Amino acid sequence: MSSQDRPVYLRLRDVIAESILDGTYGDGDALPSVRAFAAQHGANPLTAAKAYQGFQDEGFVAVKRGVGMFVAEGASARLRHAARDSFLRDEWPRILRNMRRLHLDPAELLEQVGR
Repeated sequence: MSSQDRPVYLRLRDVIAESILDGTYGDGDALPSVRAFAAQHGANPLTAAKAYQGFQDEGFVAVKRGVGMFVAEGASARLRHAARDSFLRDEWPRILRNMRRLHLDPAELLEQVGR
């Protein structure tokens, strides 16, 4: 399934997760309001709220009534761990097959990274 085939709220969740993993938002940082986030991404505010609600349900986002939503303490480490597991389970086998198919040497690839 391509990224565009996924429901919008899941794509918005990906944006939030990537922002946390990239360090745009760290543990304890305020997240944009639902309305601001929805406007920024051209989404319906109810859809953006659904994306935030999923993170809140999983404990990645904490709500402070009357103040806003914040990245929960430990959320970045937990998201990074989940992303690593997902990469190793879902992406790495496909990459490894392609490397073998193309006879790519891992040392050669690492050399390319250093350039």
